[in-house]
Amino acid sequence: LKVLRHEEFEEGCKASCNGPYDGKWSKTMVGYGPEDNHFVAELTYNYGIGEYRLGNDFLGITLVSSQAVSNAKKMGWPLKEVTTGVFEAEAPGGYKFYLEDKEQLKEDPVLKVTLGISNLQKSVDYWAGLLGMKIYEKDEEKQRALLGYADNQCKLELKAVGGAVDHGTAFGRIAFSCAKEELPNIEALMKKESQKILTPLVSLDTPGKATVQVIILADPDGHEICFVGDEAFRDLSKVDPNGDKLLDDAMAADNSDKWFAEHKMKKVSA
Repeated sequence: LKVLRHEEFEEGCKASCNGPYDGKWSKTMVGYGPEDNHFVAELTYNYGIGEYRLGNDFLGITLVSSQAVSNAKKMGWPLKEVTTGVFEAEAPGGYKFYLEDKEQLKEDPVLKVTLGISNLQKSVDYWAGLLGMKIYEKDEEKQRALLGYADNQCKLELKAVGGAVDHGTAFGRIAFSCAKEELPNIEALMKKESQKILTPLVSLDTPGKATVQVIILADPDGHEICFVGDEAFRDLSKVDPNGDKLLDDAMAADNSDKWFAEHKMKKVSA
């Protein structure tokens, strides 16, 4: 994965982009290619927070990449073969990645993102019926469904966890870009259907970059969903050739581990 851009913020986001934390934070976008046509992961770092309690809401990301499997083996990174040719790897913090040992896809190696749900039909009704996703697979016996907006894009897998969904304290969200004029329509539909809107349509500023409009929803299990206006987002999300350096500089300047050690204190556990 490549660092696509890195941004620092002095205070919490008014759309809770960094969770319910109101201090200094940063975000780093990583992916196999530009955000215009690739799935991208947003890594959020809240200064001073040492660890998060994970729940059962985020079940992992699946990549098709024999190179990733090879890299892990060379580095001695622990791998567990869960099915033939599919290996589970755990990232720092406990997040799961599933690596398919096949030739990397040319368009985007990220195959799917898996979210835990409590009721398959209720979730499918929401994501497909209300949000307009196409159902690619639905398996009542295994209590899972695969959905997406386009054949050539990363898919969303919904998988029952056998009970209530626990979001822990990490507060991730799924984001989609769409035409700006669609945002008021999405908001109106959610109001009409009495669905939860976490953040009504709002404009968000990024220092030195475009201002984007977003609306943030919650599905029946409380999974956060952000729709962002595509026109401004394309400007905001341009690959920054200085992204790696900005991230390196920020990590070098972040002496929080040393400061906490010197004061015989631990970072806060969220």
